[in-house]
Amino acid sequence: MVTFFEASLDTISVHHVGNPTQEEMYALSDHPLELKDEIIPNLLMQYFLKPFEKVNEVYHLMHSSGDLNLNEIHYFATQVFEDKEKFQEASEKIAKHLYKTTTHPNIKGGELYVVYFNQVQIEGNPLDAIGIFKSENKETYLKVYPDKGGFQVDYEQEAININKLDKGVLIFNIEKENGYKIVVIDKTNGGQDAAVYWKDEFLQLRIRNDSFNQTNNTLGIYKNFVTQKLDDEFEMSKADKIDLLNRSMKYFKEKETFDIDEFSNEVIGNPDAIESFKTFKNQYEQEFDSPIANTFEISGNAVKKQARDYKSVLKLDKNFHIYIHGDKELIEKGFDDGRAMNYYKVYFKEEA
Repeated sequence: MVTFFEASLDTISVHHVGNPTQEEMYALSDHPLELKDEIIPNLLMQYFLKPFEKVNEVYHLMHSSGDLNLNEIHYFATQVFEDKEKFQEASEKIAKHLYKTTTHPNIKGGELYVVYFNQVQIEGNPLDAIGIFKSENKETYLKVYPDKGGFQVDYEQEAININKLDKGVLIFNIEKENGYKIVVIDKTNGGQDAAVYWKDEFLQLRIRNDSFNQTNNTLGIYKNFVTQKLDDEFEMSKADKIDLLNRSMKYFKEKETFDIDEFSNEVIGNPDAIESFKTFKNQYEQEFDSPIANTFEISGNAVKKQARDYKSVLKLDKNFHIYIHGDKELIEKGFDDGRAMNYYKVYFKEEA
């Protein structure tokens, strides 16, 4: 999705943003960093951009009022894209905006980096981009170096691990009228209540409704329907639920296009359950204001992502796990009166 083999770091400013609920302040630099050698920019490029190589979700900036001009980050980014001389001033305003939205006591203070990049690729398109990154977690590093015919060991506290970006966003100079193309990293700290501030309050994002997200959302909705909703209306064993999940994953892996009627008939089958699923899907769309088309192109990356969360394991007390990957007719459930225990009978041809 995002590549940076032709990218370069143009300008970077660093500020510190504390948490006002903890009576911490912010500290602003009055000019961009001076990078005196090639090593530091290369390390910074790895720290800032490498985590985005595996990001597939694309967002847009938005505002709850519907007026995109009221989104502060959109306003500041537009200023910089139109006049790079305003970069430092905009970076300071971004830091103040982050400070204002840091309203939960569990949010950690940290350094804020505002960066202007050249030629970062998103979906094969090389573009200028503004990066906003925050480092919240620090680590201690040991340093070993030669000394007087032997070695000495020293350490450095409060150092940053360049392989662990806490929070970041890339704003690409394209689709301004839609809220720009946005990709985001958010390693949550401080619990669920504190987690929403980066995406929802500081940036104010809405996810782009493309094939990746339509595929991802449909698989997620179906999984929740099978694991949470079906029990309210139908009596089903866990093996039957796993079979429904396996059949849905098989459908998405084998098909190029999703069709809700075809999917419902091939995977669910039962007319009452089909109607229940469609109602469940409609309720999700209304609740999250995220419409999903009845037909869309299936995203292989989204299928791979959801496949990691689709469980095909039947856990039996603490003694056995049965992995169900195929024909559910080869497993039977029963009850042993003598032992007063449930059992499963499994049929197979060969033992690996």
